[in-house]
Amino acid sequence: MFKIGEALVGKGNEVAHVDLIIGDKEGYVGQAFANSLSHLSAGHTPLLSVIRPNLPAKPYTLVIPKVTVEDMDDAVKIFGPAQAAVAKAVADAVEEGIIPKEKIEDWVIIASVFIHPDAKDFRKIYQYNYGATKLALKRALQDYPSLEKIMYDKDRAVHPIMGFRVPRLPRWNRPYLQIALDIPDLERTKQILREIPKSDKIILEAGTPLIKKYGTKVINELREVAKSEFMIADLKTLDVGQVEVDVAFDEGADGVVASGLATPEVIDKFIYEAKRLGIYAIVDMMNVEDPVKKLKSLKELPDIVIIHRAIDSEKTQEIRWQAIKEIRKEFGDKIMVAVAGGIEPDTVPVALKQGADIIIVGRFITQSKDIERSTRLFINLLGGDIDLKRVHVE
Repeated sequence: MFKIGEALVGKGNEVAHVDLIIGDKEGYVGQAFANSLSHLSAGHTPLLSVIRPNLPAKPYTLVIPKVTVEDMDDAVKIFGPAQAAVAKAVADAVEEGIIPKEKIEDWVIIASVFIHPDAKDFRKIYQYNYGATKLALKRALQDYPSLEKIMYDKDRAVHPIMGFRVPRLPRWNRPYLQIALDIPDLERTKQILREIPKSDKIILEAGTPLIKKYGTKVINELREVAKSEFMIADLKTLDVGQVEVDVAFDEGADGVVASGLATPEVIDKFIYEAKRLGIYAIVDMMNVEDPVKKLKSLKELPDIVIIHRAIDSEKTQEIRWQAIKEIRKEFGDKIMVAVAGGIEPDTVPVALKQGADIIIVGRFITQSKDIERSTRLFINLLGGDIDLKRVHVE
């Protein structure tokens, strides 16, 4: 038996990050403990945690530096405040009942400890590592996190050091608003992005006209303004599906669009490559007579299918609401359905009633005199709220 715990505590160069394993001396953890103590590694020398010299904590705990110890300045941080902090945290965990007292002779602990080379304040090093070790122990013995916690936070959280989120489109957050950035003017598009309020319900689309003028590199350009937003490259791929997915992926797209008019062979390769790389495969059914038949011809379903009315056909064609119902009836919740083509606020309730997961809006927002207000109007209709991305530390 062994348990695993992790905790990040503090800030600045003194920030503490502890990963630990706690388990039986006679098991895997005990074997790893003995191996680590008897096979030293240059710059990562393991040491027993001690409250003071000649007073180790129990369960016996091995401290292993994560960052290479280059000189004596680095060594004294490990052999001083970090070593003492881990030992005191273990001893206090026993006193407080986090670790059962009857197990102190049966268990051992291996703690990997991060000490920044530029850390200076010994008191903070001690305090942060004490807190991180104690929290990691508590989490380990409580089997934290639960599956429910992981599922709740995985699409909401932002790693504090990375500073931005790589978003997905969780089904619990549907419906979404996709804003089509079709104006072939990069600076104007960047300004539009600055005026769009932040929301977890917004998807950004680098539209076909924009990509045709600037190439897929425009996605990286847009990332300067929209660092954490979900961004789709609307390539409307008709040929070489695998290659075009690779091109969009390399420029930072979270999803890529193929035309449903492409052959099943092209779309199959397109979907395979997108899913291999971990981005969304999207098929646009503009001018496809029978979307359900097309989807049935594929080896694997895309993540999203778009029921699309062309801009130039908005006055002569109706949105094919029935197609949404047919896709829902045939495939259930296995695929998300987006609707596009002259969508305005009064269209949204109809689209949602028909089963749309994503509402794609272009000119109503991008050509509005008040982009923020127009965006908020749609978000409110979708039952969402403007929600600034957050960095969360426990």
